[in-house]
Amino acid sequence: MVPSVTTPRRLLLVNGPNLNLLGTREPEIYGSQTLHDVEALTARTAAEFGFEVRSVQSNHEGVLLDAIHAAREDCAGIVINPGGLTHTSVVLRDALSGVALPVAEVHISDVLAREEFRHLSYVKDIAVVHVIGEGVSGYRTAVIRLLEVITGRAEG
Repeated sequence: MVPSVTTPRRLLLVNGPNLNLLGTREPEIYGSQTLHDVEALTARTAAEFGFEVRSVQSNHEGVLLDAIHAAREDCAGIVINPGGLTHTSVVLRDALSGVALPVAEVHISDVLAREEFRHLSYVKDIAVVHVIGEGVSGYRTAVIRLLEVITGRAEG
């Protein structure tokens, strides 16, 4: 997708259930950085490309769906860490597919090296970018790769 004059210069950052506990929840798996750190890193990275970020985190699936639906109006793409919804939510997958925006899926831990149930991702075939197991810095990678797709510098 090559941006036109009317392409919004905004990304939606979606963080799913339990990601509000970053920094205190299982730091041996997720590290010590907080959700605020994630949001600040994402905003700084997007700003390097002249984009802004709207962030949403919720433990309630419907709130995330509403934010994804609203992104159709004013966002060029979505960076999402669906948390546990990755492995369980067909409706989240359908929302991402339905808005027809490029999506970057990011996971702080290496979900493929964890429990078997974490190997399934309902988002995998919707996302044009996948960043797994890079810790919080993976959000930076996800933003850069997604913006390369959005601006036409890379294929998704």
